[in-house]
Amino acid sequence: MTDSLQPNGNRRTPLPPAEPPDPGAPGPRTEDTRSTQKAKAVSGKRRDAFFDNAKYLAIVLVAVGHFWEPIKGDSRAMEAAYTVVYSFHMPAFIIISGYFSRSFDMRPDRLRRLITGVAVPYIIFETTYPLFKRVVDNDPQQEISLLDPWYLTWFLCALFVWRLTTPIWKAVRHPLPLALGIAMLASVSPRIGDDLDLQRVLQFLPYFVLGLCMKPEHFRLVRRRSVRIAAVPVFAAALAFGWWAVPRMHTGWFYHRDSAQELGAPWWAGPVMMLAMFGCSVLLTACFFAWVPGRHMWFTALGAGTLYGYLLHGFVVKAGEYRGWFEPSVLHEPVGAVAVTVFAAVLVTFLCSRPVQRVFRFAMEPKMEWAFKRDAAQSARDREREPREKRDGHEERDGREKQETQETVSA
Repeated sequence: MTDSLQPNGNRRTPLPPAEPPDPGAPGPRTEDTRSTQKAKAVSGKRRDAFFDNAKYLAIVLVAVGHFWEPIKGDSRAMEAAYTVVYSFHMPAFIIISGYFSRSFDMRPDRLRRLITGVAVPYIIFETTYPLFKRVVDNDPQQEISLLDPWYLTWFLCALFVWRLTTPIWKAVRHPLPLALGIAMLASVSPRIGDDLDLQRVLQFLPYFVLGLCMKPEHFRLVRRRSVRIAAVPVFAAALAFGWWAVPRMHTGWFYHRDSAQELGAPWWAGPVMMLAMFGCSVLLTACFFAWVPGRHMWFTALGAGTLYGYLLHGFVVKAGEYRGWFEPSVLHEPVGAVAVTVFAAVLVTFLCSRPVQRVFRFAMEPKMEWAFKRDAAQSARDREREPREKRDGHEERDGREKQETQETVSA
């Protein structure tokens, strides 16, 4: 055996020297490069500008609707605008909540997030609002009850229940028809009572389940230019119908907190109104989504703080009611209504800002590591056993859940 090169031997001829890569050509895709790009892609998907924009705009409508309530009086135009806003702003929040709950399961870390991000704020504000009434309204007899949601806190209670039932809706064959059936039965069941505001929990359930069933392409579908144009006459028709319906329709139908019998209607009107309002609300919500910008705007970052704006603006509304701030006649005139609308929008914008978030984070997003067990060894073993791609997928879903938990609220 020799070291000489043989034509048919086992030795290869030397490769030519490597040439420097073309500056315009892409470099080799190493494992580190792929990991970096995947990490960037995952981090980029954690927050979607469209959903943050939608939540901010919806929370502005929520605040405006609450400030309109004490000043609309007998104004038919304001009542019509009020009912149109109430027909879609809450369904929009709930659909987004369901959409971001698609990956929810009974994993311990997600249950902890549900407790700290929903249950704990509910307990805090369900206690704080009655105490606020005792002091500001001079009503020492005001009771504190965790079973009877006070004012805005019903949504947190409902979100807690809806999300816990997510695995059930993901398992059944036809979730949306089933949810609609439950809502229709609730609308004819006056004995459900006020505990945990179960009427609202059940009657708004179909919107949450609809969000669970939705996919990204559904939101892209309603954001087409043709849908944006069609939304103009749809909203105009809704306002016209709202004006016509003011003396003919009870506003309580839009709150979904009472049965048909409690609203003075025959029992069969409950299921009929449930289906009719579900169809109208979904249509107006689609039109609302069509107008929501998908790019980053000056208010996009505020979408992460809608929970703060939601729970805090209620104190200003209630203080105004207790102290008679809404009684001056000028506020019941068109100019006064415009001023109140602008004030509500500015107020809730401020309450969604980062400085307010830093001050009230202890109540809205408490850490509470001390309250939960921690098995670091098991977590490390699970992480080692889990493929890298699956881990990245969990991070993306966790980011979506945090985005939804921080705001997806309405009143």
